[in-house]
Amino acid sequence: MVDDLVSISAFARRVGLTPSALRFYDDCGVLRPAVVDEGNGYRYYAPDQEPRARLLRDLREIDLPLPEVRRVLDGEPAAAAAVVEAHLRTVEQKAVSTRQAAHRILAGLSSTTAKSPQVTLGGPELASAIRQVTPSAARPGAEATDQQNAASAADADWLPALSCVRIELSETEVTLVATDRYRLAVRKLHPQSFEGTPGAILIPAPALTELSRWLAAADTVTLEAGAELTLTTAGDTRVLAALDAEYPAYQTILEGLEPPACRVLVDRAGLADILGTDEVVALSIDQQSVAVGKERIDAITTGTPIRIGFTTRLLAEALATGVGPDVLLEIHAPDRPVVIRSADQGTFTTLVMPNRL
Repeated sequence: MVDDLVSISAFARRVGLTPSALRFYDDCGVLRPAVVDEGNGYRYYAPDQEPRARLLRDLREIDLPLPEVRRVLDGEPAAAAAVVEAHLRTVEQKAVSTRQAAHRILAGLSSTTAKSPQVTLGGPELASAIRQVTPSAARPGAEATDQQNAASAADADWLPALSCVRIELSETEVTLVATDRYRLAVRKLHPQSFEGTPGAILIPAPALTELSRWLAAADTVTLEAGAELTLTTAGDTRVLAALDAEYPAYQTILEGLEPPACRVLVDRAGLADILGTDEVVALSIDQQSVAVGKERIDAITTGTPIRIGFTTRLLAEALATGVGPDVLLEIHAPDRPVVIRSADQGTFTTLVMPNRL
């Protein structure tokens, strides 16, 4: 055993920590050396301490406070995992808040010198994105067909941003977002060109919908987001009024999603066909199928079988905006947002809130 011991410097190189850090963790009682020479005080470590040291290194890399580090190192695996997951959610929420604050600061600092963002996109691609996200915007004034639709309209009365599509423009991607708080749609596009300073703009969803056919007929369209949104094709220009308002922090929802408890791959049109006409629909999901009442459709399921309810209209509209024959439902819990993805278009994501059965 003694022959296997290594000096603090050698152990530090093996596990990716510095000797000073190892001395600190010894003083804190988090990682004691295997042996301390009584004559000269030199510390020596054993090979079986390396896994603990590497885990300690990774925990400090994610800025986990030392008291929490001790809980992870000395606790049961399930309790340790819960500590790390809670810390991750805190970090993600702080990152979203930091990003939003930084954007506000930068906007204020550069308001007099910043150049409005300008991107060029494929016309049909932008039209497709508009078709996919606009159904998720709130529709104030629409006839309430269910409780959620009524609540959606009420939300829009005091938060008009919910009736808009948020368009975020940057050099690497253009993102279209819409939410009425019961569903969320996000579509990302890759710009052909970009100029100016990254920014975002809110445009009422109906105004974008009216331009869908015009955009679909254009090879390319250039968007400039200033005080209003200017769209230019080869032979025409349209200008849409923008709304100056705060938009919900949708990134918090996306970044806070935990791994799903159940994944269901099912035929998109087939699932839509069996939803029925009731206001609320209950999906009973087992390892091989999805059932709605007596109707059943084959499915590939991984994870825990579950029974979950939806407002029928919201689920049907989410399925209708998908692309391709299949749809993947990622279900976390009966009261958590369900992620709906399409295998044929990874740049589009829809979240739908379940309805209590």
